[in-house]
Amino acid sequence: MELLRANLSRVRIPEPTNRIYKHECCISFDTPKSEGGLYIDMNTFLAFGKDCVGWNFEKTGNPVYLHIRQTRKLVCEDRPLKKPTLLAIGVDGGFDNNETEYEETKNIVVLPDYVTLPFPSVELPEKVRLAVDAILMAEGAERKEQVASWTADKKHISEYTLNLQQLGNGVIIPPSGWKCAKCDKTENLWLNLTDGMILCGRRNWDGSGGNNHAVEHFKETGYPVAVKLGTITADLDAAGIVFWTDDRRTEDKQNLLIVVSKIGAVLLSDVFSYPEDESVLDPLLAQHLAFFGIDFSSLQKTEMTTAERELDQNTNFDWNRIQESGQDREPLFGSGYTGLVNLGNSCYLAATMQVVFSTRSFCSRSVYHSSIFWMLYYMTQSLKKAFEAAPADPTVDLNTQLAKLAHGLLSGKYSVPAPEKEDSTNVANATPIDKQEGIPPRMFKGVIAASHPEFSTMRQQDALEFFLHFIDQVERVSAGKPEFDPSTSFKFGIEERLLCPSGKVAYNRRHDYILSLSIPLHLAINKGKASLPAICLRFPFVLSDADVRYNPDELEAFHKSKAERDTQGKEVSTDEIVRPRVRLVDCLRSFVAEEEVHDFYSNELKAKVTATKTARLISFPDYLVLHMRKFVMEAGWVPKKLVIPFFALFVFLDVYIDVPDTIDISDMRSKGIQPGEELLPEPAAEDMAEPKLLADDDIVSQLVSMGFNNLHCEKAAINTSNAGVEEAMNWLLSHMDDADIDAPISQEAQSVDQSKVDTLVSFGFQEDVARKALKASGGDIEKATDWIFNPTNVSSSSNMDVSSSSTSIADSPLPDGGGAYRLMGIVSHIGTSTQCGHYVAHINKDGQWVIFNDEKVGVSKNPPKDMGYLYVFERLNS
Repeated sequence: MELLRANLSRVRIPEPTNRIYKHECCISFDTPKSEGGLYIDMNTFLAFGKDCVGWNFEKTGNPVYLHIRQTRKLVCEDRPLKKPTLLAIGVDGGFDNNETEYEETKNIVVLPDYVTLPFPSVELPEKVRLAVDAILMAEGAERKEQVASWTADKKHISEYTLNLQQLGNGVIIPPSGWKCAKCDKTENLWLNLTDGMILCGRRNWDGSGGNNHAVEHFKETGYPVAVKLGTITADLDAAGIVFWTDDRRTEDKQNLLIVVSKIGAVLLSDVFSYPEDESVLDPLLAQHLAFFGIDFSSLQKTEMTTAERELDQNTNFDWNRIQESGQDREPLFGSGYTGLVNLGNSCYLAATMQVVFSTRSFCSRSVYHSSIFWMLYYMTQSLKKAFEAAPADPTVDLNTQLAKLAHGLLSGKYSVPAPEKEDSTNVANATPIDKQEGIPPRMFKGVIAASHPEFSTMRQQDALEFFLHFIDQVERVSAGKPEFDPSTSFKFGIEERLLCPSGKVAYNRRHDYILSLSIPLHLAINKGKASLPAICLRFPFVLSDADVRYNPDELEAFHKSKAERDTQGKEVSTDEIVRPRVRLVDCLRSFVAEEEVHDFYSNELKAKVTATKTARLISFPDYLVLHMRKFVMEAGWVPKKLVIPFFALFVFLDVYIDVPDTIDISDMRSKGIQPGEELLPEPAAEDMAEPKLLADDDIVSQLVSMGFNNLHCEKAAINTSNAGVEEAMNWLLSHMDDADIDAPISQEAQSVDQSKVDTLVSFGFQEDVARKALKASGGDIEKATDWIFNPTNVSSSSNMDVSSSSTSIADSPLPDGGGAYRLMGIVSHIGTSTQCGHYVAHINKDGQWVIFNDEKVGVSKNPPKDMGYLYVFERLNS
């Protein structure tokens, strides 16, 4: 006690603004449930496991800690269920989900001698008691971002539901017997809440579902909101929610049930806002339904909601193949086989980081330099050095959190069979089960996502975008010290050659970390060989032994069969669907094939011409990441899965890619400027200036006819890139009070439409990049998106038209070697867009394929090599 009193000056009582960590060690994944419990520094409020608390004492000199340890309780099998008081699962007062209960002990520990004092105790100094009480009462910093949700995304209350105008047309909706007003569909029916029309929903990619009549009705009328019939219910049992009460129902309890039923109807009913293109909440749903004579309390749930249908479709053949569901999978434990807990739509992060930390550069290069610490993270001494180099708060330091994550993944400390939850009657003899609990990458996600508005949310994200963001952050931390940057193992150079009709050439070089490949559907090996394009003549199209497994005409045969079934009103089962199958080699050949670039400004000819572009690689990285462009833009500017022309709007079809175990890309190496080639001249100063965008005369005249000033109308047309009268008018009305509204139009290049910039920014692109892309593509969003991924693909007279070889990449050395690679990792995705679905990683480790599906890790018997979104190849030693 005297030792504690002597160190009272190092004890602080936390204030409401302090971040308090009490659920997880800041440099390991130890928790209060770990063998040694958790030690909370009563000065900094950081938490440490038993192996790390001594390091903190050595670094800070803080001696006083609150030690919390949780041990499993002995619980009888026939224990009574606790009565819930909240409509929630797995939280205090909510429904019991049979989670193991723990007994918690607390002590005050004073280092370095680990003097232990029990808490609570009246003998403890008042300052210590107040500090401990405040720590225990505070919400832990680790849990503030946790989301307890049953669905992928939180629905929001739509303004269209709040301001909905309903037509008094006398329509009364019967309680059953519904049918689409425009076809014979009796399922997947939607009630438009404006006019009471009952119409069928969208057609699914496999031909099932509706006939798109509901969405077509919105396009014709603009009536914005519809509810799916059959999903409206006040019966929480039918909706999958159980609310337990005892037999003595009081009036209050009955009222509570009525309130909960109304809330359940709002939350569970499938309401869709067409202008927002998403499911929303309608807090006035009961009122809107009553307008058409519908009493929601009398309705029963008979249809799946959109979320339920998506979940049901996720159990199809592709989903099961990617996750290898239904197979007896041998679990794996130990070093390099640790799973990552899904934090709520964080599978994109888990799959990506499992692959990254399976590369030699991120797990086996021993480097320590100044504040940069990489590799050999899993060695205890190395983890200690990472902590010693960390700032005062290691939870916000990328280096430290990378070291923590790597130690958690590679040490094997946390990759052990989890104890059986139900076997809690005898803790000492608890039976391990064939799965692990995994580690939650909460602190790492907080750091890596802090500078990104999308990754900091709990929404699903694109694994490719996350990988590039991660590499960017690692590169920033290693700025000025490329020799200590592990991300360089993914880095390579690309050289693009532009051939002008004059015969002169221009070269453009840039760095990249991924090779993004378009998928040439016309080269599908199961499509037939009737009409192969010119690319097959330049690169001989030879069927391999693997190719002959597939009927070259099966895709055409499937479409004929499907068309016949459609006329008969029959649906095609999931396992009968045939997808296009394209060879990876053809995707690589498409990348290096000649491509026409229209509107290329030639400084030699002083005119816009059609140039020919080819691309090659300057260097071959240690690890080659191939991105398959399975997502393309559709209406609404949401990245969608690659579509086939004969399917309707908003549908997708997965494409199978035939990927061999090894590839050789030696023929993709750039040869540089060739003898006899003449470079295009440097652009003159006047050529570098961007052309003035002229206002569209039709738009201006229509606005002038409405009484607006001619100068103002020209500015409105120019600033909206001549998009249309409505866009120009909206701009004009919002800029009437601008101080420079009457100033003459500048002769300089006009700014791009801000709304289009905002659209690209919403995709995750930086604003300055979005502006450059829009300028380079004449304000066209689709071309701008393509430009961002391939700057010379969309070329105009902007300064992005490289016309000489003077543009060079940075002088930092690039890894290089032979062109032979072996497949070592796959990141697969299933879902209709980058904003939904699930990611899984398959990695070739120790001579066998391993599946990493969040916290589940096991031997992969049938890795889905043909369903990858990202492929990671490791260069073979030359």
